[in-house]
Amino acid sequence: MFLGITWYWWLVIAAALVISIPFKVKFMKWWSKRQQGKNERGKWGDDE
Repeated sequence: MFLGITWYWWLVIAAALVISIPFKVKFMKWWSKRQQGKNERGKWGDDE
């Protein structure tokens, strides 16, 4: 037991982190593309 959590819960937490990392990377790439698109159009979506 470490920090009051049994060993198998640490495995569950580690597995969740490993699974979530690719989703985070994909989200960050999508977010950066989205932000670049907004900057090109201007504040209200019109080309200035």
